[in-house]
Amino acid sequence: MSAALTLATPDHLEKLDALVAAFHLESGISLDTDARRAGVMPLLEGSPHGAAYLIGPPRAPIGYIVVTFGWSLEYGGLDGFIDEIYVRPGVRGRGIASETLQSLPRALAGAGLKALHLEVDRDAEKTQKLYTRAGFSPRSKYMLMTRKL
Repeated sequence: MSAALTLATPDHLEKLDALVAAFHLESGISLDTDARRAGVMPLLEGSPHGAAYLIGPPRAPIGYIVVTFGWSLEYGGLDGFIDEIYVRPGVRGRGIASETLQSLPRALAGAGLKALHLEVDRDAEKTQKLYTRAGFSPRSKYMLMTRKL
């Protein structure tokens, strides 16, 4: 099974929304359909703030990854944050997430991205190992902090 990536467009809304809803259900994220689609749609319409990619064949995607963009003086320019990555449970364990986490950063680096960040549950050891194998490492001096507005 291939982890081919397709930049999602408005034509992919229904397929992507179903995957996002499944991920949110699995992760305990409570967001109604309208709010979820309001978050997804600008990415599909070409927002400069991020991009959504379908994993697998666009007609029957097996997952997705969303990257948002920012600017970092520390890293010397454009940086990104993997906001969500999801692979359907039935196809997990086949290296799809690993392949995605290897290929997408290479492509983004070619487009000028200087660093890519992500957040992981401190108790999710298996997921941490996946991210470590993909070249991500914890920043021992720092932790992510959030203020909801």
